[in-house]
Amino acid sequence: MESSSSKMNSAPKSIEKEENMFDLEPDNKFKQILPTIPIKKGSWSLDLYQYEGFWYSLSHLPGMLFAQEHFKPQPNQVILSTFPKCGTTWLKALAFAIMTRSYESEPTNPLLSRLSHDCVPFIEFNIRSSQQRLSLDVPLVSTHIPYTSLPKSIIKSSCKIVYLCRDPKDVFVSIWHFYNRNVTRVLESELGSELGITREKAVLEEDVLESFCQGLLSCGPFWDHILGYWRVSLESPEKILFIKYEDLTNETVYWVKKLAQFIGYPFSLEEEDQGIVQKIIDLCSFENMSNLEVNKNGVVTVEIGIKKDEVSTYELKNNMYFRKGKVGDWKNHLTPAMAIQIDQITEKKLSSYGLTWNV
Repeated sequence: MESSSSKMNSAPKSIEKEENMFDLEPDNKFKQILPTIPIKKGSWSLDLYQYEGFWYSLSHLPGMLFAQEHFKPQPNQVILSTFPKCGTTWLKALAFAIMTRSYESEPTNPLLSRLSHDCVPFIEFNIRSSQQRLSLDVPLVSTHIPYTSLPKSIIKSSCKIVYLCRDPKDVFVSIWHFYNRNVTRVLESELGSELGITREKAVLEEDVLESFCQGLLSCGPFWDHILGYWRVSLESPEKILFIKYEDLTNETVYWVKKLAQFIGYPFSLEEEDQGIVQKIIDLCSFENMSNLEVNKNGVVTVEIGIKKDEVSTYELKNNMYFRKGKVGDWKNHLTPAMAIQIDQITEKKLSSYGLTWNV
């Protein structure tokens, strides 16, 4: 087994050609299952497709099916998994900075000129910037796929999985803001008409909450998504590191060191004395990342492979991924009744498994 020190000293490998996940007709399985699966309208009039107990948007399901069939992890692969809007951007940045710290000095770190989604690719869809591809072979990928629907190649492998979750009330508020700022625009674009999506009218926050509580959003139900990873982390803690966003925020040094240890890139005592842990935390902080030029004004292109020999794309502004990043921001948006409704579901779904939030 390769030691962490040998990995730290190894030079980055170049990528000759990154395979486009949509080159292999990802719509085949989607077309086969489409007539057989339930479809419902979610918030913002989005069609949602139920598969293996979870709901997915049209931008998510085809790529997920393709990943199930074709994704082949490296032996030392680390999978970063989250439900959408649970701190994915931050987790990616931290893990990437940890893995690359031996050969990426601070002034040239790709995180200073690229969105972290561009540094750590999703396995189920392609998000890329207009820049040339990274020349680093970092064994790090991410996903929003529920544990029970992960590619079997991951389940059967020795891959380490890091799962970051968050208080569902903050998740709901973050989703609401993200979709109001982004999906509304996409639905009104040419892409929206191509996908057969129409936006009837702006929906009330209460309507979105009801959809959230019913699990009618991509990768939902939220609580089932969390529970899948939580239960496996209890049974196999050596395979899944389960982190709460609130803990990562309040005890950042502890959890960054634990993350580095878990993924096989532990900090040496010398590095700790040199302040490397804090430098990584500072580099990846919300304040620093959100003020970088690339994250204020850059854009990424999201590819959706839903037609044979054709890939639909739409652009997202990088600043869409940086709103506040605060714990407890839900208090500024939810009524007491809304908060109670979400807390009651959380208590019912998760407390018997020992998973709770201070509410």
